[in-house]
Amino acid sequence: MTAAGDRRDHWEDLADTMGAAYLRYSFTKGTTQEIDFLVSALGLEPGMRVLDVGCGPGRHTYELARRGIEAVGVDIAQRFVDLAAIDAPPGATFQRADARDLPFDEEFDAAISLCQGGIGLGGADPIATDLAVLEGIRRGLRPNGRLGLSAFNAYFQVRWLEDHDTFDAATGVNHEPTEIRDESGARHPADLWTTCSTPRELRLLLERAGFDLDAIWGVTPGAYADAPPSIDLPELLVIATRRA
Repeated sequence: MTAAGDRRDHWEDLADTMGAAYLRYSFTKGTTQEIDFLVSALGLEPGMRVLDVGCGPGRHTYELARRGIEAVGVDIAQRFVDLAAIDAPPGATFQRADARDLPFDEEFDAAISLCQGGIGLGGADPIATDLAVLEGIRRGLRPNGRLGLSAFNAYFQVRWLEDHDTFDAATGVNHEPTEIRDESGARHPADLWTTCSTPRELRLLLERAGFDLDAIWGVTPGAYADAPPSIDLPELLVIATRRA
């Protein structure tokens, strides 16, 4: 993503530390299944143009391009953008852009934003941040363009809160002190702030941002399915349509 102005985001620091090691984490291993599901759910076909918001090293962008779909991946971390571009298949391109300040205008048939690549970035006002992401995606979509978006499930987070987590009930933001590994395997301390959502919140945000909700499901990374939201499933997957 291109950072707005000259600000540096903590996600850029995480990307600089992890580099290609990001793709060693277990949650990245279900990419093919996730894209198979979304191609069907969003009605994607070869020749369409899709925006991948918060693409990281490009794993979902790659899978779309391999299906003949022109895919543009954006991420705030230049390190991830550079990694994604190295072995990009034909039809996959990447640029640095901030999910909170997207520069597109009615250019895409569909957009995806998965694994908290857009929604859940936090900030001083998490609601305003999430709304800015959704409004930017809406501007980038053609009329009746489709959106597939995942967000962390607040019910799951609270139910399975761990001793090292600090959950702010007023904002829905969870703080997790953790460790990440670099490409050599060395450990580094890190702090993760994740804004968690409820299905009701996502419905209200989407409506305000100019989307009609088509479906909201409870999912696990790598095992997307049309299951109802649940306190036992870690993510919420939204399918929506830009209001004409």
